[in-house]
Amino acid sequence: MPRLFLLLPLLIFSILGFLFFQGMKLDPNTLPSPLLGKPLPAFELPALREPFGMIRDKDIKGPALVNFWASWCAACREEHALLLDLARNAGITIYGVDYLDQRETALGWLDRLGDPYAAVLFDERGSLGSEFRVIGAPETYAVDGDNIVRYRHVGALTWEVWTAMRAALAGPGAPHEVQ
Repeated sequence: MPRLFLLLPLLIFSILGFLFFQGMKLDPNTLPSPLLGKPLPAFELPALREPFGMIRDKDIKGPALVNFWASWCAACREEHALLLDLARNAGITIYGVDYLDQRETALGWLDRLGDPYAAVLFDERGSLGSEFRVIGAPETYAVDGDNIVRYRHVGALTWEVWTAMRAALAGPGAPHEVQ
């Protein structure tokens, strides 16, 4: 029995060491999304440019990107040129969600920097962001032709991320998530 007590700390240390090294393989920035592989959630929000016009989930026609952004978001400004380029040249429709923002500020931002969006939803209170489990702007979802969420990216889009999104939209396989 005394030998067992001597081996117990070694056993505990070995288990903790194993768990530590397994944890080192995980990406601390990856957050699971319950939407991957599922249809867009049902929603209805006012349009940014037409306060009395409503945009619904059925108005989103994939393949498309759904991009959560805000005028107060520095990373959103960083990715904006890429979104403009994608809207003009990549053959992808982009829907914007103005997230936790003020209407006039957001409109001025789009007027100054350009508007890459086919439509912009005004999510002033973050209700759609809650449905999508958005953790902050920018966050972008790729939706296939059946309006199934195939890819999630948290943070500013890059060409590398866009390439992965395009591949996820083009072919079968597991949904993807990147941060």
